[in-house]
Amino acid sequence: MNLPKAFIKQCQTLIGTANVIADPERLRVYECDALSAYKQIPSLVVLPETVEQVQAVLKLCCEQRIPVVARGAGTGLAGGALPVEGGIVLGLSKMKRILQIDPVNRSARLQPGVRNLAISEAAKAHGLYYAPDPSSQIACSIGGNIAENAGGVHCLKYGLTVHNVLQIKLVTMDGELLTLGGNGLDMPGYDLLALAIGSEGLLGVVVEITVRLLPLQPQTQVLLAAFAGVEQAGAAVAAIIADGLLPAGLELMDNAAIRATEAFVNAGYPLDAAAILLCELDGLPEQVEADCARAEAILQGNGATEIRKATDDAQRKRFWAGRKAAFPAVGRIASDYYCMDGTIPRKHLAMVLKQIAELAEHYGLGVVNVFHAGDGNLHPLILYDASRPGDVDKAEALGGKILELCIAVGGTITGEHGVGSEKLGQMCIQFTAAELQQFHRLKQAFDPLGLLNPGKAIPSLHRCAELGHMHVHGGQLPHPELERF
Repeated sequence: MNLPKAFIKQCQTLIGTANVIADPERLRVYECDALSAYKQIPSLVVLPETVEQVQAVLKLCCEQRIPVVARGAGTGLAGGALPVEGGIVLGLSKMKRILQIDPVNRSARLQPGVRNLAISEAAKAHGLYYAPDPSSQIACSIGGNIAENAGGVHCLKYGLTVHNVLQIKLVTMDGELLTLGGNGLDMPGYDLLALAIGSEGLLGVVVEITVRLLPLQPQTQVLLAAFAGVEQAGAAVAAIIADGLLPAGLELMDNAAIRATEAFVNAGYPLDAAAILLCELDGLPEQVEADCARAEAILQGNGATEIRKATDDAQRKRFWAGRKAAFPAVGRIASDYYCMDGTIPRKHLAMVLKQIAELAEHYGLGVVNVFHAGDGNLHPLILYDASRPGDVDKAEALGGKILELCIAVGGTITGEHGVGSEKLGQMCIQFTAAELQQFHRLKQAFDPLGLLNPGKAIPSLHRCAELGHMHVHGGQLPHPELERF
């Protein structure tokens, strides 16, 4: 659907012709995020450079009823930045300045296009760093991290994005600039900051972020434990947490992931292991030494066939480089893969891993397991070949069953990738009709016209009913007026 030429001209006037993309070939770059199974060429891409330009563009779109999809670095894995027909993509990649590093208050003020890793690189000179570290941290932007409430390998101890952000500035669809949160430990009124983080671009466009910085730890040590079975590795995770240890990171990889990663980056992983655990402990040297001894005893008691301790910082970084390169490494062994994201209670790890293997066998597809085991955030990678008839459908069906399994054991359908365009069907299972109604009412309070990232994250009640997944209190269908959502 082509946008009116007058509208395109107005965008060019507001932010400059060079920052407006209308050429069909250049638009194709923005047709999807990292979930490439879903594609839609946008009608227009605008790339503002200032907060005022963002406000002006949103106000114009609001007046002319043009949908807007905000986009960061395009590394999202749930189709959250998928363009919508007849709408624009609002790219924030040019807003990439680190505005302030405040070592006294241990904070950094940033524009949304700043890369996650660049924050820690800038803060290192002050003995500080930014804790959330998604595997894509070399490329992903802090604005995208806000949208999805990203985590990373160290979220077990240091939390997700929501636990490390002090304040954001958010532009609503009608161009109003809001400040949520503050520089203190708490703020009066409703916690709208936590509400906005993870809202997937449905409530507003984040144009400035203040994040919390932490001091670099005096000592860090990593243990690599090998296991003869994936279920044993899962049980060891539960045992470590049950014993009271709180590792900075606790990650699990199965044999397929080990082999793919080792061939890609030579991290030093044991190729004969059915699974490995990476357990990182940090703090004062005396505490790290004591915690390592406790962790080694627990790992051995739960069937570890081998335990390696990083001999120096270089080896520690190699161990983690392997884990963070797992996704691209798997891309070298499969024509296509579908990265899932669900979270379960840790006590069910071993059982869920076994059932995922059984589901994979049933659908005739391979699954590579790489995930944040410490907090139960699973990332099964479903291998398929998009050129083979039926494979895409099978991959999506298998992914759906894995998410339903997460729900069945008391978990949730996302840990850090969001819902986006991908998991709308499972939202109908996770939440009741009454709960979905409340989500829609909340969005309407911020975006009455429904122009921000429409059709994402929250399914319509009509869609849930069509899928046969509607959860309804008292057996009653929702009020007809709410069917428009």
